[in-house]
Amino acid sequence: MEKIKQNPFVKKVGFNRIVLVGVLILMYVFFCLTAKNFAGLPRILSALNYAYFLGFLSLGVTFVIATGGIDFSIGPVMFCCALISGYCLTSFGVPILPCLLISVLVGLIFGIWNGYLVAFWDVPPFIVSMAGMNIAKGVASVFTKTQSVSWPQAAQGGWFRKLVKIGNVPVGLFIFLAVAIICAIILNKTKAGRYILSLGSNREAVRLSGVNVKKWLMLAYIICGVLVGIAAIFFVGAYTTVQPGYGDQYNNEAIAGCVMGGTSMAGGLASISGTVIGVFIIALLQEGILALGFTKDYQLIITGIIVIVAVYADVVARRRKN
Repeated sequence: MEKIKQNPFVKKVGFNRIVLVGVLILMYVFFCLTAKNFAGLPRILSALNYAYFLGFLSLGVTFVIATGGIDFSIGPVMFCCALISGYCLTSFGVPILPCLLISVLVGLIFGIWNGYLVAFWDVPPFIVSMAGMNIAKGVASVFTKTQSVSWPQAAQGGWFRKLVKIGNVPVGLFIFLAVAIICAIILNKTKAGRYILSLGSNREAVRLSGVNVKKWLMLAYIICGVLVGIAAIFFVGAYTTVQPGYGDQYNNEAIAGCVMGGTSMAGGLASISGTVIGVFIIALLQEGILALGFTKDYQLIITGIIVIVAVYADVVARRRKN
């Protein structure tokens, strides 16, 4: 095993990424052999529809976890963004483009709020995210008067759905990968990204070196909030109706994709490319379980197990390194 890890190609690509790609391929082959018509294009497009919004959530929370924090409000905030912007569209007659911008703006506001509390008030991220989750649900319910919101179909002027797919062309895949590349550049090639990762490694050492810790910590939550707002756009682009009070179920899936991809829950280590592969695994798993005739409850069980295994593997790896 050590010889394989020391191979120049494996070291360049990353052993963890190679393993994840292998898991993704094996899962696809397994579902093709066991589930009827799974190899068809409709199943692939359905899995991709799920991967887009989940992927943006995972990209956002990757920045937060890289600082050593956590955000369990991303799912409800995504629904809050979709509900508020959708209600502006259906009840107030606001044009679609401003509504999409409203979605991103709502996500940004929550990102600023969460980041400010964590960075400037020193409130534990877990508490902030739990409070943010409830606030998002409450704000969405109050704003929409507890009504569900239905976004228009493509035939009714819903041009934004072309962001997800045009015919059988998965446009959303290219947009998602482009955003992932931008996130990778920010995290690995910029000063902001280096400071965000450093905060997760040793925040006190970073502070003593004269770095404005609060600014960079808050930036991680702001980036997460913006990506959550974008996730809401892709959610309503793939699906139609959004109901108040939901979104919790996507928290664990987004975090699972992130942690599975190599981002350490202890902070200081993150992989955007790993997050992307992890998201595709979660999306494929969801589609495969449904194709086999099981309910989504089974996916929740498997996702929970994945989180435990991924975190345990990270703990073991850190112990060996130390």
